[in-house]
Amino acid sequence: MIILFMSRKRCVEYGIYKIYIVQKKIIYYRFNRCVAKYDCPFFVAFVLLKLLRRQKIYDKIYSLNLRRYFIVKDVEPKKLAIVRILQILEQYSDFDHPLTQDEILDKLASLYGIELERKAVGKTIAILQDMFDKDSVLKSPSSAIVLESNKRRGTYFDKRLFEDAEIRLLIDSVLASKHISEKYSADLIEKLCMLSNKYFLSHVKHICSVKDWDKTDNKSLFYNIETIDAAIEKGRQIRFDYNKFGTDKKLHKSATHVVSPYQLILHNQRYYLMSLSEKWKNMGYFRLDKITNVEILEDTPITPLRSVEGYKNGVDYKKIASSLPYMFTDKIEKIEFLAEEWMVDHVIDWFGTGAKFEKAADDKVKVTVTASPNAMEYWAMQYLNSVEILTPTELRERIKQNIENANKRYE
Repeated sequence: MIILFMSRKRCVEYGIYKIYIVQKKIIYYRFNRCVAKYDCPFFVAFVLLKLLRRQKIYDKIYSLNLRRYFIVKDVEPKKLAIVRILQILEQYSDFDHPLTQDEILDKLASLYGIELERKAVGKTIAILQDMFDKDSVLKSPSSAIVLESNKRRGTYFDKRLFEDAEIRLLIDSVLASKHISEKYSADLIEKLCMLSNKYFLSHVKHICSVKDWDKTDNKSLFYNIETIDAAIEKGRQIRFDYNKFGTDKKLHKSATHVVSPYQLILHNQRYYLMSLSEKWKNMGYFRLDKITNVEILEDTPITPLRSVEGYKNGVDYKKIASSLPYMFTDKIEKIEFLAEEWMVDHVIDWFGTGAKFEKAADDKVKVTVTASPNAMEYWAMQYLNSVEILTPTELRERIKQNIENANKRYE
């Protein structure tokens, strides 16, 4: 609240209203237009002027029962009080910040223009407690709330649908998701914050800004998800443009694809579309944040997944996650390699617990995995100083040739 002092009259700004006290009249202005005038007893005008001079109008107005002369709002019917009290408790209370009945009355009047007696607030809280009884929390996911009341401390929400730590985890997930644009990330984080109360916002300030993260510029991500989901549900093929980055750091069209979509997969913090190319008849993985202009081909059904070679039993998501460190589409093979013992942790991170280990000489382990040879080539080059491919021989020779070519470049 901002209190202004004027020469012949006193003015106080309250929300969107300016309230002028002139002689024995209280005049309310909204957007510089007079909306109401009230005559008031002499003692009311006198007390209000005193309070204005002391700049304590907000703290004292309720305790002196001057609300009917001061607060002008778009008054809501009293039958909405139970809903508004529930919203007030949800937004403004927790274990560390209980609300007394007087505080609830103040917020009802200032936020919604609802005037209630103190005992009515107590009855409403009792009704809410019957709804959210602590010993029988409603099982509905949207009502997992426990309301507690303590005569000394006040009333507060004891349990919410999401704990603050859980909301923080979801926010971190949004921030780390490179496939979500900066704008959508900010919007999602704002919605997640609404699941808690206003005190949670102070914790959100410590979270890194969305602008500090590497985010896609593709604004059509969520539209792509909805369209592709609809195509999968209908069993219809789709056509889309696939894009690649240029030196200007912007996406440029590289090709148009017609595919049978099967699944959206989250891998390495990126969303991929798993689909069969109708031109080349091979399975492919397309980055969702590089797809634009998605169109459902309503008259063209998809190629059934189980008719595709290697997918007679459907999609093995665990196999995809563990055998494709990078999203290549070549046939998965058994691969053996030597790795230094400290690499065991990294191997499990990349290939899952399905990797097999055998003790080898010189503090090394022999590792056996099933993976894409093309993906394995890049992975082995990444850990060149600590990994040696044993089989298949063709893959070993490819890596050897890569090393020779790199050596020539750096001579």
